[in-house]
Amino acid sequence: MLDPSIDSLLKKVNSKYSLVTLAARRARQISETKKVLIDNPKSYQYVGMALEEVQAGKLFIDEEAGKSQL
Repeated sequence: MLDPSIDSLLKKVNSKYSLVTLAARRARQISETKKVLIDNPKSYQYVGMALEEVQAGKLFIDEEAGKSQL
Protein backbone atom coordinates (compact mmCIF):
# COMPACT_ATOMS: atom_id res chain seq x y z
CA MET A 1 0.00 0.00 0.00
CA LEU A 2 1.23 3.47 -0.87
CA ASP A 3 2.21 5.65 2.04
CA PRO A 4 1.13 8.45 2.06
CA SER A 5 -2.13 7.50 0.40
CA ILE A 6 -3.40 9.30 -2.68
CA ASP A 7 -6.56 10.31 -0.80
CA SER A 8 -4.60 12.09 1.93
CA LEU A 9 -2.35 13.76 -0.66
CA LEU A 10 -5.32 15.04 -2.66
CA LYS A 11 -6.53 16.83 0.49
CA LYS A 12 -3.30 18.86 0.31
CA VAL A 13 -3.14 19.35 -3.48
CA ASN A 14 -6.32 19.77 -5.50
CA SER A 15 -5.55 17.73 -8.61
CA LYS A 16 -3.65 14.57 -9.46
CA TYR A 17 -1.90 16.33 -12.34
CA SER A 18 -0.62 19.09 -10.05
CA LEU A 19 0.47 16.51 -7.48
CA VAL A 20 2.45 14.52 -10.05
CA THR A 21 4.09 17.64 -11.47
CA LEU A 22 5.00 18.94 -8.02
CA ALA A 23 6.41 15.60 -6.87
CA ALA A 24 8.43 15.11 -10.07
CA ARG A 25 10.01 18.57 -9.86
CA ARG A 26 10.82 18.15 -6.18
CA ALA A 27 12.22 14.65 -6.74
CA ARG A 28 14.65 16.09 -9.28
CA GLN A 29 15.71 18.75 -6.77
CA ILE A 30 16.24 16.12 -4.08
CA SER A 31 18.33 13.98 -6.44
CA GLU A 32 20.55 16.95 -7.26
CA THR A 33 20.93 18.46 -3.77
CA LYS A 34 20.32 15.45 -1.48
CA LYS A 35 18.45 17.83 0.89
CA VAL A 36 15.08 16.68 2.23
CA LEU A 37 12.65 18.96 4.09
CA ILE A 38 11.49 16.27 6.53
CA ASP A 39 13.34 14.28 9.17
CA ASN A 40 13.79 10.54 8.61
CA PRO A 41 11.76 9.92 5.44
CA LYS A 42 10.31 6.40 5.16
CA SER A 43 10.92 6.18 1.44
CA TYR A 44 14.27 5.66 -0.23
CA GLN A 45 12.91 6.84 -3.58
CA TYR A 46 13.07 10.56 -4.41
CA VAL A 47 9.44 10.71 -5.54
CA GLY A 48 8.36 9.02 -2.31
CA MET A 49 10.33 11.57 -0.30
CA ALA A 50 8.67 14.40 -2.23
CA LEU A 51 5.23 12.93 -1.54
CA GLU A 52 6.08 12.66 2.15
CA GLU A 53 7.00 16.36 2.10
CA VAL A 54 3.60 17.17 0.60
CA GLN A 55 1.89 15.10 3.30
CA ALA A 56 3.87 16.90 6.02
CA GLY A 57 2.84 20.29 4.64
CA LYS A 58 6.43 21.28 3.82
CA LEU A 59 5.76 21.33 0.08
CA PHE A 60 2.62 22.80 -1.45
CA ILE A 61 1.21 24.74 -4.39
CA ASP A 62 0.32 28.38 -3.87
CA GLU A 63 -3.05 28.49 -5.66
CA GLU A 64 -3.04 32.29 -5.98
CA ALA A 65 0.40 32.51 -7.54
CA GLY A 66 0.11 29.19 -9.36
CA LYS A 67 3.58 28.14 -8.21
CA SER A 68 4.94 25.42 -5.98
CA GLN A 69 6.34 26.51 -2.65
CA LEU A 70 8.99 24.96 -0.43
